[in-house]
Amino acid sequence: MPGRENEERNSKNNMLTEEEKNAGLEGKIIPINIEEQMKSAYIDYSMSVIVSRALPDVRDGLKPVHRRILYDMSAELNLYSDKPTRKSARIVGDVLGKFHPHGDSSVYEAMVRMAQDWSMRYPLVDGQGNFGSMDGDSPAAMRYTEARMQKITDEVMADIDKDTIDWTLNFDDTIPEPTVLPTKIPLLLVNGASGIAVGMATNMAPHNLGEVIDACCAFVDNPEIACEELLKYVKGPDFPTGGIIYGYEGVREALLTGRGRVVMRARTEIEHTASGRECIVITEIPYMVNKAEMIKKIADLINEKKIEGISYINDESDRNGMRIIVILKHDAVASVVLNTLYKNTPLQTSFAVNNIALVNGRPMMLNLLDLVQHFVEHRHDVIVRRTRFDLAKAEKRLHIVLGLLIAQDNIDEIIHIIRAAKNPDLAKQAMMERFSLSDAQASAIIEMRLRALTGLEHDKLVAERNELEAQIAYFNDVLGSRELQMKIVKDELLEVKAKYGDERRSEIVYASEEFNPEDFYADDEMVITISHLGYIKRTPLAEYRTQNRGGVGAKGSATRDEDFIEHIYMATMHNTMLFFTEKGRCYWLKVYEIPEGTRSSKGRAIQNVIQIEPDDKVRAYINVKRLDDAEYVNNNYIIMCTKDGTIKKTKLEAYSRPRQNGVNAIVIREGDQLIEAKLTSGSAEVMIAAREGKAIRFNENTVRPIGRVGAGVRGISLDEGDEVVGMICIEPNSSQDVLVLSENGYGKRTDLDEYRITNRGGKGVKTINITEKTGKLISIQAVTDENDLMIINRSGLTIRTAVDQIRVAGRATQGVRIINLREGDAIASVIAVPANEEEEPAVLDGAGAPESESEENVSKEQ
Repeated sequence: MPGRENEERNSKNNMLTEEEKNAGLEGKIIPINIEEQMKSAYIDYSMSVIVSRALPDVRDGLKPVHRRILYDMSAELNLYSDKPTRKSARIVGDVLGKFHPHGDSSVYEAMVRMAQDWSMRYPLVDGQGNFGSMDGDSPAAMRYTEARMQKITDEVMADIDKDTIDWTLNFDDTIPEPTVLPTKIPLLLVNGASGIAVGMATNMAPHNLGEVIDACCAFVDNPEIACEELLKYVKGPDFPTGGIIYGYEGVREALLTGRGRVVMRARTEIEHTASGRECIVITEIPYMVNKAEMIKKIADLINEKKIEGISYINDESDRNGMRIIVILKHDAVASVVLNTLYKNTPLQTSFAVNNIALVNGRPMMLNLLDLVQHFVEHRHDVIVRRTRFDLAKAEKRLHIVLGLLIAQDNIDEIIHIIRAAKNPDLAKQAMMERFSLSDAQASAIIEMRLRALTGLEHDKLVAERNELEAQIAYFNDVLGSRELQMKIVKDELLEVKAKYGDERRSEIVYASEEFNPEDFYADDEMVITISHLGYIKRTPLAEYRTQNRGGVGAKGSATRDEDFIEHIYMATMHNTMLFFTEKGRCYWLKVYEIPEGTRSSKGRAIQNVIQIEPDDKVRAYINVKRLDDAEYVNNNYIIMCTKDGTIKKTKLEAYSRPRQNGVNAIVIREGDQLIEAKLTSGSAEVMIAAREGKAIRFNENTVRPIGRVGAGVRGISLDEGDEVVGMICIEPNSSQDVLVLSENGYGKRTDLDEYRITNRGGKGVKTINITEKTGKLISIQAVTDENDLMIINRSGLTIRTAVDQIRVAGRATQGVRIINLREGDAIASVIAVPANEEEEPAVLDGAGAPESESEENVSKEQ
């Protein structure tokens, strides 16, 4: 019975000895050390992950999945930027079936990221539909979205069909795929990359295309260039979400070594609500920060009372851009709250740069020079291989054209040979023997149409022959000259820059403890403006144009309806500025640290620039070249004047040690405020002017210098209701005149000697004849014929007129009209600036546009 036989067989097997069992299996089992086997298998796996999944190639900056997506979209599906979009599911399925059998989610997620303009500095895929958001929203399913290549991606795939790269078979050895793309775009630098391999990771920051191409061109011009010199071209990362890079040392280290820490901050402004409360407006956030999670984090900290001073937070972002509003409580100091947010929330985060990429299949740490060098070498290799391909193609075509020309020259005999032959092969053989033609030439002649016998077609062939010969000569020149090859590399890079280059989005702010950033700025003259609501900016002086006396002015700043430019100052980029506020405090700032703006821009809230109190305002500023020169700071003085006529003199040395939170400069009594501060040599003539038209002149020597802690002494005695409008200090042997201006636009110049020297503290003498037509005195300035007068009124209009157009008049006259004011307008601020001698006067309309020439032409004249 079968059951009994099985039992007997099993019983016999159980009775076999261990030696008998092993003897039967000898030669079938191989003993292996498990430690060695695990090590070998894991190394194979890790190398597969490193080379085929996680790390980008240094040449085209792409991982295999990205390369396969782009190749499939271009060569297989023909989804170039000028073609219609196609369903993402079709693209993913094609890539999955032909090149990348690793799951549809890996392919679709990679393609989605290449379409997100907040993830990629220069997106490579043009997505149509829901491709996610900065709030972390997931993209729509691939069956709903569509995609094609971006226009810039056409440059990535250019010349792929000209044998410019190496190819390999796909996973099932049925379709060739590229091992690298012949990209004209230095993708690894401009878009960055991130990936986690086995035992290593890469995290490369995006950069600005124009800067990177400038660095590549610099390397082409000088292959021996040092990495340090390339930093002149590539300033640092340029993130797609903008923001501010705080501090340069981490950026510098990352560019020079390939590893560093870049601190990123959100871009913020301090504004005022309709009720007058301060609010922090966030318009850009750090790269890779989830906006919704960031807002939730801030809200949680507010609810947990870990951040004080915030009333509430609201996201007002729309299709026009990001706008997150943080409303502050009435007693909160905006700069303090902002620093707290930087410290405790993702408003400040860091990007750990780790530049690891594949070089010849091996992972390597690369600095900026390495990345530029490998990309340029790749482009050089592409140019050489493309030229060889074009040369071979041109030579092949020339060979055919020469054969066709021979046939046309001997057409009767050719026709006779063809008619006499029994078949095409015999006709080809006969032609080859008769005219020494090649097989390709003979085949082309056999296939030639009758219309090729016309004279026009013959002329076309001759022209094509000449053109091909010129092309072949050029291609041979290129292949024989590395210098010409590198010129082509550079020219094509510059062409890409002209097409796709754009401005930086991320601003680099240099931390105070780092190296001297003056090296980055020319010592140019700047106009610094501060508005009534506390917005500050610097603008190159050359942007302002001289006008004739009596013009209505050019638009000087874009301000809110209730705001106007209140102060305007002159300085150079390397100057140190001392800001004096109406509460009597002093703050320090370098001119290059002030945000730059155009003549018509609003500027930035001063609370974002210096640690000024919310209810304080800047009233005066002094710019000095150096504060570390002991002789200079001990032999120069600062004279301050208040609205009530108090004057104080202090050595500059007392203000030579900058402090971030400022210091007290003068004790201000209740109801009084500081209105002016001047730098003097210790022997200047001081003049103080009052609103009712009186002015007093006395020598600086009559004022004893005192320390920072002090209230000062009486400078001028005022009648009830009167107040000081300005103070000037004229040095000995100066050729300066006294210029006064009334609020209705009347002014004049007067010789200093017309004002007698009196004792400090007197009532003074008349400086302008105040009438209802002139209005009250608004400003007093010390000027020469080499000055221009810049006047800004409350509506934001500006006029710049030459001082030598204003006549010298007596002390007690009313003067002449200097600016025509529109109804309801009034002068807000006046300053004397150096004259612009190279420029012809020009009158502008109220909107700031020239009447007969473009702004571009004006800037060229200047």
